[in-house]
Amino acid sequence: MHVMRGIESTHDGFVASSRKRFVKKDPSHKNLDVLQQEIENGSRLYLARGITLLESTKPSDKKVGQEVLTNLLPKTGNCIRIGITGVPGAGKSTFIEAFGLMLAEMGHKVAVLAIDPSSTLTGGSILGDKTRMEELARHKNAFIRPSPSAGTLGGVHKKSRETMLLCEAAGYDVILIETVGVGQGETIVRGMVDYFLLLVLTGAGDELQGMKKGIMELTDGVVVHKNDGANKPLVKKTVREYTRIMHMLQPASPEWTSRVQPVSSIEKTGLEAVWETVLEFEKEMKEKNHWDTRRQHQTRDWFHSMIRDHLIDSFFSESGRKTQVKALEEELLDGHLTVTGAIDRLFSS
Repeated sequence: MHVMRGIESTHDGFVASSRKRFVKKDPSHKNLDVLQQEIENGSRLYLARGITLLESTKPSDKKVGQEVLTNLLPKTGNCIRIGITGVPGAGKSTFIEAFGLMLAEMGHKVAVLAIDPSSTLTGGSILGDKTRMEELARHKNAFIRPSPSAGTLGGVHKKSRETMLLCEAAGYDVILIETVGVGQGETIVRGMVDYFLLLVLTGAGDELQGMKKGIMELTDGVVVHKNDGANKPLVKKTVREYTRIMHMLQPASPEWTSRVQPVSSIEKTGLEAVWETVLEFEKEMKEKNHWDTRRQHQTRDWFHSMIRDHLIDSFFSESGRKTQVKALEEELLDGHLTVTGAIDRLFSS
């Protein structure tokens, strides 16, 4: 794929290669007003720069990023936030590209936050160098931002919420958040979005053997993917099976029955039906006053989560704490100390 070098490029490689150049070019961040204005005007280049500041571990960068975000908060919230997860091989990226392209062609501005697994050695993005969603990345109404999970539970970067808000301030009215699809990460994403979508493949019975019931209970909609070619008869059967299952579960959203829909991203079928369901969901939730209530609860939970993160960071930043923890770990593993005893010693010192 040819990587665009102009101001509107959002290709993963361009964003990554531009970070150091941005910071080096303006180390003092004196052009904060320009940055804020350009983001508000919809510049994808400056949006990428703003996100980089939010994700930075450098205090001066973080301060500027927070100031810009605070100033832009009144511009946020006017969007639909959709979380997308699925079992391995379900085709999340393929679906997101097809779905995003359809919305972009309709005139919507679509931001995709693709949360990549982090390297256990570097903390960087394993998938960041791979070319994904090429066609969507080139569309003028789309913005794709890969982000390393940096060790956060479930692969969701702790700054993903702030990234989402900055995208909204830039005028993106549909935010798609792709999860890595493992473990408790779905619960975190559920706490960030309005509508949570699960992608599955045919053969519900076998697939459910390895799928936690809890994940099913988080979903507002299920897409049975790859409804094309010889798969169609089996997809039809799978839709019936999942529909039966979803009716037996507690609804993820009040007064809403999760829909199960067949989709082929290759043949571009079923995508419009999924979008119509999302809009129906939005209308019902707003009419019944659940929409704003959920978002308020999410903001509160985010606040408490950040308090916990800050306390942990502060604890380990204290002089000698890491050495003390390591010494207690060795006593625990040697069988000379109970966990409760270790905690008592840790916090009594």
